[in-house]
Amino acid sequence: MDATQLVKGVLDLAVLAVVAREDGYGYDVVRRLRAAGLEDVGDASVYGTLRRLYSAGALTSYVVPSDEGPHRKYYGINAQGRDALASQGKTWAAFAGTMAGLLDEAGVRT
Repeated sequence: MDATQLVKGVLDLAVLAVVAREDGYGYDVVRRLRAAGLEDVGDASVYGTLRRLYSAGALTSYVVPSDEGPHRKYYGINAQGRDALASQGKTWAAFAGTMAGLLDEAGVRT
């Protein structure tokens, strides 16, 4: 199974989860997702997801000057984003539980 397709399906949820722990700028979010085990996540996908979630009203943003180059745009989660995180998290947990049950019935160890 191609993991990149799975990541596309849950990237909004993963980004919301990462930003809920701590605000972050684009590459910081990419780095944290990869450190969490989503090694195949693409930079452009994460940047696009951050912009889309911001446009949808789930994230706030602010600019912080950087000593190492251009200013960085940080994203933080707001109440609407926390609601989306909770809702999508419940959907994911139910789906993952269903898949685990199917795999157990098929004799596949998860």
